Amino acid sequence: MENVLDQETSPYLLQHKDNPVHWQPWGDKALDQAKREGKPILLSVGYAACHWCHVMAHESFEDPEVAAVMNDLFVNIKVDREERPDIDNIYQTALALLGEQGGWPLTMFLNSKGEPFWGGTYFPKESAYGRPGFIHVLNSVSEIFKNEPEKVTKNRDILKEALKNQNSIPDGDRPKLNSEVLDRIALRYADEADLEHGGIGSAPKFPQTYVLENLWRSYVRTQNETLADIVIKALTHMSQGGIYDHLGGGYARYSTDQEWLVPHFEKMLYDNALILDLMLLVHQETKSDLFKERIYETADWLIREMIGENGAFSATIDADSEGVEGKFYVWDLEEITEILGDQAAQFAEIYGIEAEGNWEGKNILHRLHYPTYMDPETEAALLPLREKLFEVRKTRIAPGLDTKILTDWNGLMIATLAKAGDYFSEVRWVEQAENAFTAITTTSMNDDGRLFHSYRLGQAKHTGMLEDYTNMARAALTLFEITGKTFYMERAITWVEVLNTHFWDDKEGGYYQTADDASDLIIRAKSAFDNAVPSGNGTILEVLAKLHYLTGERAYFEKATDIVRAFSIQLGRNFFPLATFLNNFETLVEGKQIIIVGGREEAEVQDLLKEIRNFSLPAKVLNIIPDTENLPFDHPAKGKTRIDGKPAAYVCTGPVCSLPATTPVDLSNILKGN
Repeated sequence: MENVLDQETSPYLLQHKDNPVHWQPWGDKALDQAKREGKPILLSVGYAACHWCHVMAHESFEDPEVAAVMNDLFVNIKVDREERPDIDNIYQTALALLGEQGGWPLTMFLNSKGEPFWGGTYFPKESAYGRPGFIHVLNSVSEIFKNEPEKVTKNRDILKEALKNQNSIPDGDRPKLNSEVLDRIALRYADEADLEHGGIGSAPKFPQTYVLENLWRSYVRTQNETLADIVIKALTHMSQGGIYDHLGGGYARYSTDQEWLVPHFEKMLYDNALILDLMLLVHQETKSDLFKERIYETADWLIREMIGENGAFSATIDADSEGVEGKFYVWDLEEITEILGDQAAQFAEIYGIEAEGNWEGKNILHRLHYPTYMDPETEAALLPLREKLFEVRKTRIAPGLDTKILTDWNGLMIATLAKAGDYFSEVRWVEQAENAFTAITTTSMNDDGRLFHSYRLGQAKHTGMLEDYTNMARAALTLFEITGKTFYMERAITWVEVLNTHFWDDKEGGYYQTADDASDLIIRAKSAFDNAVPSGNGTILEVLAKLHYLTGERAYFEKATDIVRAFSIQLGRNFFPLATFLNNFETLVEGKQIIIVGGREEAEVQDLLKEIRNFSLPAKVLNIIPDTENLPFDHPAKGKTRIDGKPAAYVCTGPVCSLPATTPVDLSNILKGN
């Protein structure tokens, strides 16, 4: 065998096509070879924007000595975790069961059936960082595989059984979920907040948008200002720290320190979608100039740099350029001074530029010392200075762009961009969201509505997974609420039907991550835990809730309650990864339906919509209809009409609707609870 990755479309796999390692993609061919030759499999999982993946590649996979050992002792499989999150999920879970910290690059050792028996993450070529050298690891694993098969079998059996148990729903009492329980959980989340620097936990610090949204929802319910302060502080420090690109827009994946100064420089589509989605929700109440600016700048970055070959959004921008992490983004004081001249001193003071640098001898632009907006004149004067630096930065060698189109990540950004466009009356953003939706449904969906997960170079690949369907269905319903175009609703309904046919666990409830006809995995994972992207079983609660409210169909509500029943027992064990599940449970049971009886194009309807935008309503479901004749007989708004010929809004919670509101003032009073 030789390295055959040149036949792939993934930029990450193509990065390794010239390695002396005989890499193969995941599939039956590689598994059959391992069985035929009696060798273990070395599975390496990473992604194109991953810094430590690059480090291990340069140290080991590009080294002929290391490659010779790998080729002699193992069948070597390389996987892009963004193309195959299902594979990554299984083996990350296996590594956790071994008591090891997960991450990328993931290095797992498997038998010829793909069953894991040992693993780790990054291994240096020579022993360092308290980790054994990679060649030593390779020889040791191979020796054990050949000479101590009982150890391999024992480990394999333990892991295999544990992986199966991960899917089973344990017996026991299901806690009764209600708003009081949700608020208690929010207070427990709040205990983990960093009150000085903002965010949840300590270094390394991730945005944790699901948890912050949980706190914000509880604030909206209870008016507990402490919860709002935690969310606002987190978003402010993220937006003023080094994790934000102050010249080009967009947020990096996480901060390596507690203060949000030093990012892991890669930019991921999903992170930016999730941060903007939360920021939009918070801006609806705070009307923060900072948050509005960050939303605009990041939307500009998205449209400028991230639109892919089919009109949808690309996946990631690398952390490294010219082989150096962050090189594209950092500055010397001398460089700043040369470009900005007399204005450099003020800029350096506000953006934390130091003569000796603030990170590894270089400077990351940040405003952590000046997190609040300054006077309008100063802020206006800073804009052309940033633009000058941005123009200079454009002449540098840019980090690589991973142009894969990932269906699930696109679903997140389509929903966010459409909501932002609607909220700020930016028609171009809504149009771009619709363009991306069209791109996914024309290039990554087959004739019977089944989705593919990834698209690049004219090829749609890999059977769609749970998050592909849930995120795209959520995007479809968002576009339906904004545009009123019924085919978006029809798409969402179709995708839910696919999930019910191919993903539902008839025995214990809940949706598997993979379809029943995805045959190349050792197990079908099932969970409601959030990972890099929101849990599919959490997101589907919002989709089903909205379909129930919009159509009146009881079956959607019943399916959602089956999901709640399946996973709620986990709340008593570990609720921290269940934030999306909890957030969307609120939408399911306390959704605030706003039904406007009138034509979307009528001026009075537009005035009512403008008023709705003044309220942060996380559990809102909006339906604009000419009349209520087609609503089911038991819908609370059935029979509601225009008033004196004017469009009227009704706010319904559960089976009860408000009095009609025909003016923005009336609607405002209802939404305020007056």
